[in-house]
Amino acid sequence: MTLDERTTGRGTRGAGRPEDGPPIVAGWAPELQKAKVYEQILLDVILGELPPGSRLDEQDLVRRYDAGLAGVRDALGRLALEGLVVRRPRAGTTVAPLDLVEVRQAFEARRLIEPHCAALAATHATPEDIAALQSAFEGGKEAARLRDSRALIGMDQHFHAAIARASRNPTLAQIVIPLQHKAARFWVYSMVEDTEQERLAEIARHQEVVDCITRHDPEAAHAAMLNILGVFSENVKRSVAGGAAGEAIRPRRLLA
Repeated sequence: MTLDERTTGRGTRGAGRPEDGPPIVAGWAPELQKAKVYEQILLDVILGELPPGSRLDEQDLVRRYDAGLAGVRDALGRLALEGLVVRRPRAGTTVAPLDLVEVRQAFEARRLIEPHCAALAATHATPEDIAALQSAFEGGKEAARLRDSRALIGMDQHFHAAIARASRNPTLAQIVIPLQHKAARFWVYSMVEDTEQERLAEIARHQEVVDCITRHDPEAAHAAMLNILGVFSENVKRSVAGGAAGEAIRPRRLLA
C-alpha cells in the first residue's frame, strides 16, 4: 500500500508500487494493475477528490482510472474493509463520512501501536527497508514549497507503510496501515492552514524517525514516532476546533 507522488494519481499517470511487491512496469499484469487502481482510488479518497458521502459508480471509476472492472471492484472491496467506503445492498457504494469520534479513536490506536512498530523497525530493518525509508520524502522540500498536498500525502503513506513492513510483524502492519489511511484524511483537512515552514518541520520529524531506525535505536525511534503522532493530533484538533463530537465534516478545498 505504498503511495508517492511519482506512482499514484488518476488514470495511468505513472507507474504504481503494490504492497510488498516490485514497481509496476509498463507491461500489464492483473495483480499489479489491481494494486495500482486501489492506490489511485485510495489517494483520491484521502485528498477529498472523491468527497465524503459521494456515490461511487463502478463504471465511472473504470473510465476515471482507465481500469478494468475487476480491478475497481477489488479496490472498493479493500477500501470497504478499511472503512473508507461504505457498501450497501441496492444503495451502492459511497465514500465514508469524516467523523471526529472515529478519527480520535484512530489516533488513540496509532499512538499505542505505531511507536512500537518504529521500535521494531529499528531492531529488524534490513538495508532495503532503510533505503525505502530514506527515499520516502525525496522531493519533500520542493513539494512543501509548492504546497503540493498530493505529493506530500503520497510520501507520508509510503513512509508509514515502509515502517510497518520493516517491523517484520505482518499482524501489526495489517492494523497500522489502514489506521494511517483513515487518519490521513484528517491530515489533509489540517494541511490547508499549514505554512511552508510547518510542512518542512513535519518532514523533519519524519526524518528523525528514519535516522533513529537507521542507527538501530529502538527507544529513540519509539519516542520520535510519538512526537510525530502528538503534533499530528494537535494540528487536526486545531483545524476542526468547534466541531461537535461525532459531527461529520468535510475537508476544505486544498490550496495545492
